Amino acid sequence: MARIERFEDIEAWKLARASTRQIYEISSSGEFARDFALRNQIRSSSISTMSNIAEGFEREGNKEFLNFLSIAKGSCAETRSQLYVALDQNYISDSQFDLTYSGLDETGRLIGGFMRYLRDTDLRGSKFK
Repeated sequence: MARIERFEDIEAWKLARASTRQIYEISSSGEFARDFALRNQIRSSSISTMSNIAEGFEREGNKEFLNFLSIAKGSCAETRSQLYVALDQNYISDSQFDLTYSGLDETGRLIGGFMRYLRDTDLRGSKFK
Protein backbone atom coordinates (compact mmCIF):
# COMPACT_ATOMS: atom_id res chain seq x y z
CA MET A 1 0.00 0.00 0.00
CA ALA A 2 1.33 3.42 -0.93
CA ARG A 3 2.19 5.77 1.90
CA ILE A 4 -0.65 8.08 2.79
CA GLU A 5 0.50 11.41 4.09
CA ARG A 6 -2.67 13.49 3.79
CA PHE A 7 -6.33 12.55 3.90
CA GLU A 8 -6.54 13.79 0.30
CA ASP A 9 -4.34 10.80 -0.66
CA ILE A 10 -6.97 8.29 0.48
CA GLU A 11 -8.82 6.74 -2.47
CA ALA A 12 -12.04 6.34 -0.46
CA TRP A 13 -11.98 10.07 0.35
CA LYS A 14 -11.47 10.92 -3.33
CA LEU A 15 -14.45 8.78 -4.32
CA ALA A 16 -16.56 10.20 -1.48
CA ARG A 17 -15.74 13.68 -2.74
CA ALA A 18 -16.79 12.76 -6.28
CA SER A 19 -20.02 11.24 -4.96
CA THR A 20 -20.75 14.37 -2.95
CA ARG A 21 -20.29 16.43 -6.10
CA GLN A 22 -22.78 14.12 -7.90
CA ILE A 23 -25.27 14.33 -5.01
CA TYR A 24 -25.18 18.13 -5.16
CA GLU A 25 -25.64 18.06 -8.92
CA ILE A 26 -28.64 15.74 -8.95
CA SER A 27 -30.30 17.41 -5.95
CA SER A 28 -30.03 20.95 -7.33
CA SER A 29 -32.90 20.92 -9.80
CA GLY A 30 -36.51 19.93 -10.29
CA GLU A 31 -38.64 18.42 -7.57
CA PHE A 32 -35.54 17.10 -5.78
CA ALA A 33 -34.39 20.66 -5.13
CA ARG A 34 -37.78 21.50 -3.61
CA ASP A 35 -37.86 18.45 -1.29
CA PHE A 36 -35.84 20.25 1.35
CA ALA A 37 -35.85 17.42 3.88
CA LEU A 38 -34.51 14.77 1.51
CA ARG A 39 -32.19 17.16 -0.30
CA ASN A 40 -30.59 18.35 2.94
CA GLN A 41 -30.37 14.86 4.43
CA ILE A 42 -28.75 13.22 1.41
CA ARG A 43 -26.28 16.08 1.14
CA SER A 44 -25.48 15.87 4.85
CA SER A 45 -24.88 12.11 4.80
CA SER A 46 -22.71 12.44 1.72
CA ILE A 47 -20.67 15.21 3.32
CA SER A 48 -20.41 13.11 6.49
CA THR A 49 -18.79 10.28 4.56
CA MET A 50 -15.88 12.35 3.27
CA SER A 51 -15.62 14.43 6.45
CA ASN A 52 -15.31 11.44 8.76
CA ILE A 53 -12.57 9.91 6.62
CA ALA A 54 -10.65 13.20 6.86
CA GLU A 55 -11.27 13.73 10.58
CA GLY A 56 -10.33 10.16 11.48
CA PHE A 57 -7.10 10.39 9.53
CA GLU A 58 -6.12 13.62 11.25
CA ARG A 59 -6.61 12.03 14.69
CA GLU A 60 -3.36 10.13 14.01
CA GLY A 61 -4.32 6.93 15.82
CA ASN A 62 -5.58 3.70 14.28
CA LYS A 63 -8.32 3.03 16.83
CA GLU A 64 -9.79 6.50 16.44
CA PHE A 65 -9.38 6.30 12.68
CA LEU A 66 -11.23 2.96 12.62
CA ASN A 67 -14.08 4.51 14.58
CA PHE A 68 -14.37 7.42 12.16
CA LEU A 69 -14.13 5.08 9.17
CA SER A 70 -17.01 3.07 10.64
CA ILE A 71 -19.09 6.24 10.88
CA ALA A 72 -18.12 7.16 7.30
CA LYS A 73 -19.16 3.70 6.07
CA GLY A 74 -22.52 4.10 7.80
CA SER A 75 -23.03 7.54 6.28
CA CYS A 76 -22.21 6.14 2.87
CA ALA A 77 -24.90 3.47 3.32
CA GLU A 78 -27.33 6.16 4.49
CA THR A 79 -26.66 8.12 1.31
CA ARG A 80 -27.28 5.03 -0.83
CA SER A 81 -30.57 4.43 1.00
CA GLN A 82 -31.70 8.02 0.45
CA LEU A 83 -30.80 7.67 -3.21
CA TYR A 84 -33.51 4.99 -3.42
CA VAL A 85 -36.02 7.50 -2.03
CA ALA A 86 -35.03 9.98 -4.73
CA LEU A 87 -35.45 7.27 -7.37
CA ASP A 88 -38.81 6.12 -5.98
CA GLN A 89 -40.07 9.72 -6.01
CA ASN A 90 -38.94 10.11 -9.64
CA TYR A 91 -36.55 12.91 -8.66
CA ILE A 92 -33.73 11.20 -10.56
CA SER A 93 -33.48 8.93 -13.58
CA ASP A 94 -32.38 5.31 -13.52
CA SER A 95 -29.08 6.29 -15.12
CA GLN A 96 -28.45 9.02 -12.50
CA PHE A 97 -29.24 6.48 -9.79
CA ASP A 98 -26.94 3.83 -11.28
CA LEU A 99 -24.02 6.20 -11.74
CA THR A 100 -24.29 7.73 -8.28
CA TYR A 101 -25.01 4.43 -6.54
CA SER A 102 -22.00 2.71 -8.12
CA GLY A 103 -19.65 5.43 -6.86
CA LEU A 104 -21.13 5.22 -3.37
CA ASP A 105 -20.97 1.43 -3.40
CA GLU A 106 -17.30 1.50 -4.39
CA THR A 107 -16.62 4.09 -1.68
CA GLY A 108 -18.19 1.82 0.94
CA ARG A 109 -16.12 -1.15 -0.25
CA LEU A 110 -12.91 0.89 -0.13
CA ILE A 111 -13.69 2.10 3.39
CA GLY A 112 -14.34 -1.48 4.48
CA GLY A 113 -11.07 -2.65 2.96
CA PHE A 114 -9.18 0.15 4.63
CA MET A 115 -10.76 -0.79 7.95
CA ARG A 116 -9.63 -4.42 7.54
CA TYR A 117 -6.12 -3.25 6.69
CA LEU A 118 -5.92 -1.02 9.78
CA ARG A 119 -7.17 -3.84 12.03
CA ASP A 120 -4.60 -6.29 10.65
CA THR A 121 -1.51 -4.09 10.37
CA ASP A 122 1.23 -3.75 12.95
CA LEU A 123 1.62 -0.10 11.93
CA ARG A 124 0.15 2.42 14.33
CA GLY A 125 -0.67 6.07 14.00
CA SER A 126 1.94 8.69 14.86
CA LYS A 127 0.10 9.35 18.09
CA PHE A 128 1.43 6.04 19.44
CA LYS A 129 5.06 6.12 18.24
